[in-house]
Amino acid sequence: MKTIHIHSWAEFLDQVSQLDQWAFRGQPRADLPLLSSLSRRLMRFPGNQQLWPLLERRSLRIFRRKAHVHVTDPNLLQNDLRCLAMMQHHGGATRLLDFTKSPFVAAFFALESAYNDSVVYALNTPALWHRVPRFDTALTRQTIDPRVAHNFDKYFFDNHLPLIWFGEPSEMDQRLIAQSGLFVVPGQLDKTLDELLASYSAQGESLLVQLVMDKSVRQEAMKELYRMNITYASLWPDMDGLSRSMNQELEIIWQPLVDEFL
Repeated sequence: MKTIHIHSWAEFLDQVSQLDQWAFRGQPRADLPLLSSLSRRLMRFPGNQQLWPLLERRSLRIFRRKAHVHVTDPNLLQNDLRCLAMMQHHGGATRLLDFTKSPFVAAFFALESAYNDSVVYALNTPALWHRVPRFDTALTRQTIDPRVAHNFDKYFFDNHLPLIWFGEPSEMDQRLIAQSGLFVVPGQLDKTLDELLASYSAQGESLLVQLVMDKSVRQEAMKELYRMNITYASLWPDMDGLSRSMNQELEIIWQPLVDEFL
């Protein structure tokens, strides 16, 4: 993984301008490994790792049994990727890693709650589109597509293949649309994304770039993102997003006015 240290918003703009059609993910702490929420939870409460596939399948099964009372179309729960996306949307721990096609959306999620250095990860999706893992060249992106029935069981839930897939569910919800979102699906929960990418030939290209944002960048960046209308209100187009966006309003609008009168 290539690491680049960013010390200004202009530097960030310059770097992402060179990453055309890549996918991005922001995290508020630069020292945290690139793992899914399910990986982090299973590692936080360690047990028998051989039971992880059983626990993940059980979680999805129980969600399906109960979620139908909250959705207008129960058929949405039949596809594994769509169902996991719904779980993730509402706070459930899943193996899905949220990415976005917008580096600015990723920067917002990296910086909004950051107190120290944060990070935007850039994934070279154009290079990965036709790559196959070195251990089995038959495992193309199309072959392992988790939107296809039974593919989650075959390639992901057993947690033994060091591979990744990236893309969107067949039906996207409001947040995914608003965020230009997509998911990265890891084949193993106990490995970070950069460890899984080691299974793929880089052919001289960086498959993952880590843009470490110095904490001094945050104030200017958040003002610029606000001017782009990148707020929780626009990224989460519901009452939760509107309410969270008030924190940004306090910081961007009112604080300068307060300072003026002090």
